[in-house]
Amino acid sequence: MDVNAVIQKPTVEEIAQALPQKFPCVQVTKTAVRRVSAKVPREHIFAVCKYIHDNLTFEHCSIVMGIDYVDHMSTVYVLTNYYTGVAIELTADIPADDLHIDSVTPIWEGANWHERETWELFGIVFDNHPKLERLLTPKTYEFFPFRKSYKLRGWE
Repeated sequence: MDVNAVIQKPTVEEIAQALPQKFPCVQVTKTAVRRVSAKVPREHIFAVCKYIHDNLTFEHCSIVMGIDYVDHMSTVYVLTNYYTGVAIELTADIPADDLHIDSVTPIWEGANWHERETWELFGIVFDNHPKLERLLTPKTYEFFPFRKSYKLRGWE
């Protein structure tokens, strides 16, 4: 398979083969009907997403979200190909002492608000984001309420 070719309707098998072939650092962790899951090192997330968009024709970034594992955080991206209905779920781990990852908003404009919301609730910084500011909480708010370290007021 030519990993540099543009494939309009890639199958799950073609995707599972192309990603680690093009990016040896990518680990495909699971495949299912119309679904591919993979782990990507955070320093490669932009390049991998650009390849998925440009060569595998995934037109839509459905979800960008954060997960707090206490000792580190992760970002999860769900990317969709409208031609086939196949979704790719990418997970990138981020160390707790350096919560930075590249923004994918230059690839998919729709990721803009997802990344802003993830930053606002978890504190994960999306480098090169065009407007990383709060959406839901006051601009003076200094906390990230979805972090496990966030202390609730009231019932504790």
